[in-house]
Amino acid sequence: MDLPHFLAQSDSVGQTLFGLLLGMSMASWFFILVKAWQGRVGRRRSQRFLAQFWEAASLDDVAQSLNRHPANEPFAHLTHHAISSSRHHAVHGAHRLHEAGSATEFLTRAMRRVIDEETAKLEWGLTALASIASTAPFVGLFGTVWGVYHALIGIGKGGQGTLDQIAGPVGEALIMTGLGLAVAIPAVLAYNDCSRSNRLTLAKLDAFAHDLFAFLTTGAAVPPQTGGQ
Repeated sequence: MDLPHFLAQSDSVGQTLFGLLLGMSMASWFFILVKAWQGRVGRRRSQRFLAQFWEAASLDDVAQSLNRHPANEPFAHLTHHAISSSRHHAVHGAHRLHEAGSATEFLTRAMRRVIDEETAKLEWGLTALASIASTAPFVGLFGTVWGVYHALIGIGKGGQGTLDQIAGPVGEALIMTGLGLAVAIPAVLAYNDCSRSNRLTLAKLDAFAHDLFAFLTTGAAVPPQTGGQ
C-alpha cells in the first residue's frame, strides 16, 4: 500500500490533483534554484563594482569602466543611469516633458526609475512562490478528502467495513496531505529568505543612491560608506 498503488486506485480527480502538486513542486524548485543562483552571482558582482567605484579616481573613470563593461547588477545600473542623466541634462537641458524640472529633479526621477526597475527584477518569482506556498497544502488536503471519500465508496460497495480494510485506503489518501506540505514548506522558506535578501539589497541600494546623488549634485567627495557591502 503506497503512492503508486494509491494513484492506480484513484480516479481522474485524484490523479489530476497529484499532477497539479507535482507541477507546483517543479515550478517551486525552478524558482528556488534560479533565485539562489541570481542572488549569489548578483552579490558577487555588486561587491566587485562597489570596490571599483570607491577606488576610482573620478566619475569619468567610473563612466569609462561602465562603457567598457555594461552594467549587470543594481549598483552599476544605477550609477550608469545617474551619470548619463546628469550629463544629458547638463548638455541638453529640458526640452521634453520627462526632462522637465531642475537638474536635481531630473536626476532624482532617473535614479528612482532605476530603483523601481531593480525592485521589479528582485521580486521576480516571489509571487509564484507565495502562491505555491499558500495553495499547495489545500490542494493536498482536498486530495486527501477526495481520496478518503473515494476509498469509503469502494469499501461501501464491497459490503465490508473492518478496520484493516479501511485503514489502508484512508492511510494512502493521507499521502496527498503530506505531498501538499512537502511542496509548500520549501516554497515558504525560499520566499522568506528571498524577501529578506531583497530588503537588504534595496536598503543598500537606497543608501548608495543617496551618496551618489550627493556626489553628482554637489561634487563633494562622499565617504565610501557602502564600499564594503
